[in-house]
Amino acid sequence: MKPSESTKPISYLKANTAEAIGNVSKTGTPLIITQNGYAKAIVQDLKSYEETQESLALLKILAHSKSSIKRAKPKTATQAFKNVRCRARAFAEQIRENGD
Repeated sequence: MKPSESTKPISYLKANTAEAIGNVSKTGTPLIITQNGYAKAIVQDLKSYEETQESLALLKILAHSKSSIKRAKPKTATQAFKNVRCRARAFAEQIRENGD
């Protein structure tokens, strides 16, 4: 879906919250919410959000690994994967604690 088709004013979200969330969950396409004509927020399904957060965590690990290599302090693959599993568990726990 094109961004122009998934952009709605905040009044639409207020009046059609259940429908909007249902569409976002079904399609996986985020809904861009505008206020006074400007994009202000995005409504995204939980699965897509979690995937995005996991991707960001992996990218951060890669960036950190790259800088560690430059400093001549590389981590072993075992250490790196242990870090990933630890961060994933912490993230999942955070989601459970903040979930409704």
